[in-house]
Amino acid sequence: MLGALTVLLVFQLIGEVLVHFARLPIPGPVIGLLLLFLGLCLRGSLALPLRDTANGILQHLSLLFVPAGVGVMVHFSRVSGEWLPILAATIISTALAIAVSALVMQALMRGREGADDGKGGA
Repeated sequence: MLGALTVLLVFQLIGEVLVHFARLPIPGPVIGLLLLFLGLCLRGSLALPLRDTANGILQHLSLLFVPAGVGVMVHFSRVSGEWLPILAATIISTALAIAVSALVMQALMRGREGADDGKGGA
């Protein structure tokens, strides 16, 4: 597990360094995750220790929200003073995410139906 955690943290570090030096407007862990994904695609498989470690992290994912909750409580006075814009942003972004997801799913389902229709003619 230690080796797999090291791999994950090294990719995160690489992402952070790239973002810092290239001044990219994307979080370093996102770049690191994309690099890890590309590396796994090139490799063609996922090492068993990395898979087990990732599954262990995903099982305890809810614990990662504790620091965010603490941050909200620490800055509660600021959040309470700006609740309306925060609420509006949350509602609008949620609605947009649902709408975009629905449109993408609909487009993918149409594409799949078209592919199935072309195969059934033989």
